[in-house]
Amino acid sequence: MLISRRKLLAGATLAMFATLAPVQRAMAQDKPITIVVGSPAGGTTDALARLIARSLGDTLHRTVVVDNRPGAGGNIAAQYVARATPDGSTLLMSFTGHTINASLYKNLPFDPVKDFTPITMVARVPSVLVARKGVPFDNTAGLIDYAKKNPGKLTFAIGAQGSSLHLASEQFKLATGTDIVNIPYKGTNPALTDVLGNNTVDLMFASTVNVLPHLKSGTLKFLGVSSKDALPQFPGVPPIGQTVKGFESSAWFGLFGPAKLPPSVTDQLYRAVKVAVEDPAYKKRMDTEAATAVSMTPQAFGAFVRSDIQHWAKVIQASGTKVE
Repeated sequence: MLISRRKLLAGATLAMFATLAPVQRAMAQDKPITIVVGSPAGGTTDALARLIARSLGDTLHRTVVVDNRPGAGGNIAAQYVARATPDGSTLLMSFTGHTINASLYKNLPFDPVKDFTPITMVARVPSVLVARKGVPFDNTAGLIDYAKKNPGKLTFAIGAQGSSLHLASEQFKLATGTDIVNIPYKGTNPALTDVLGNNTVDLMFASTVNVLPHLKSGTLKFLGVSSKDALPQFPGVPPIGQTVKGFESSAWFGLFGPAKLPPSVTDQLYRAVKVAVEDPAYKKRMDTEAATAVSMTPQAFGAFVRSDIQHWAKVIQASGTKVE
């Protein structure tokens, strides 16, 4: 019986190393991996990239760094990765803007589908409609009433043009018939800083990850969440859909490589990222911040990206959204 148990243990150990060996053989001797992010440090995309980077480095036994290249709604970072050597050393942590920009920008310097290799989605995050503490209303209904009586007086901070947060503001204005001026920023963090400043901009759709720390501070007014249902992490903050019928919005975040990334490398990266996404600590972190951990195969993620481009094209056309 002792010999049998030893054989079983040895067999299980060999099986585990057989599974990890292809990843280590193909990846361990290469140069460091750089995850490029199209937003400044401090935003949701950046935070997720850094979480994934730490786990990816541990799994692949490689140095993984995050390179912030903000601007143009994430297009500067995307163009950089699209032109990178397809060897798995340069990756893009992108967001919903990747599929929105396909219709929002007339002359992109890359093709959002053809110039990238989808690896996997890593998270979905709803948003929260917040206002500076000095505005003369405390809920979504009050906002709508004030905006209709004062067209063009209120302002929306746009953390990244072409992001789901940008489109959430456009959907809100379209659904409520309000005239609110957009003020574009180069990232969520600087936009939120000005809303917190209480004198530069009035409103913002921000991800749950970024505004949750301010829930108890009294430095912001929380008007509503963009999810279909109320979020336990935001007690007392109702879904916007209770006031604006059918309103719902969320962002997705995912990892891409350049086009023509070898299938074996794509699969190895996907399996390594899956380790991070399925880690109980990662899932707990996502749940704490009202986000959802997502693991999606490269094939499924690619199909999702193509479908999402079509979805946002319809929204952009209906709202008349333009890049400012």
